[in-house]
Amino acid sequence: MIKEVARKLLKLVNVKSNIDLLELYMNHRVAVLHKQMEQARDLDELRQTQGAIKELRRLSTLRDEVITGAKDEN
Repeated sequence: MIKEVARKLLKLVNVKSNIDLLELYMNHRVAVLHKQMEQARDLDELRQTQGAIKELRRLSTLRDEVITGAKDEN
């Protein structure tokens, strides 16, 4: 992650209530997407939904990624 972006995002991830709300949203969206996967009509639709879930799961590591990126000396 680019250091400047990470530093700006620190304001978001250092507030526990923000992270809790983000996790609530993520879990809700994953549940909705699981239902969509059950009703997928073709392999492309299934893969697209799986990719969306993968990206949402990545949000669960956002705080760690931002903190690491803000400290990174590269």
